[in-house]
Amino acid sequence: MGSKNKLKRFRENETFSNVIQPTRDEILEGFGWKGKWTSFFKNDNPIVLELGCGKGEYTVELARRNPNKNFIGIDIKGARFWKGAKTAIQEEIQNVAFLRTQIELVDQLFGAHEVDEIWITFPDPQIKYKRTKHRMTNPEFLKKYKQILRHGGLLNLKTDSEFMHGYTLGLLQGLGHEIVYSNHDVYKNAGSPPEVTEIQTFYENQYLEKGKPITYIQFRIN
Repeated sequence: MGSKNKLKRFRENETFSNVIQPTRDEILEGFGWKGKWTSFFKNDNPIVLELGCGKGEYTVELARRNPNKNFIGIDIKGARFWKGAKTAIQEEIQNVAFLRTQIELVDQLFGAHEVDEIWITFPDPQIKYKRTKHRMTNPEFLKKYKQILRHGGLLNLKTDSEFMHGYTLGLLQGLGHEIVYSNHDVYKNAGSPPEVTEIQTFYENQYLEKGKPITYIQFRIN
């Protein structure tokens, strides 16, 4: 994407009522919507996050399918989720928002037990050992998710990385967390929830064209 196009998207994001772009300092000094997301959405429906939402297709489609829940896509790349934000504005989908920030600040964005469910879709597996601190299902991230999730809240990991799938399964078992469901090839083996196989992202389609199996885990943090 050209820099002109990116700048145009950044400017357009600033006009969208469903896009929030706080600075890092604003978050660390006390984020205004933390613990008050019911005021943002003007209802007390359950809140579902998509972490690393990319172009926002998953966030928007989940919002279409579940009008009685509120969905927030989080990503640092605003030029990417511009598409999802614009689609939601054009279609007047009221139960969706996008937040431009780093995922590691997630515990500063939401109050204790304010979130109902989390989706992690196609994260970078961070295979190199020195990158493990950025792996989105590592123990530190799990602690942050536990802090913001309601008791019994669900987490969903959908990935094309067999490494990430295996790492997460092993970690969850080792830490004694509850694995609700696991599938190492959702299109080959039946049984996954419909939103796992019926919603496909731009990048997922690329992985499928290359013949890569798509894996899925649903779990709870004990």
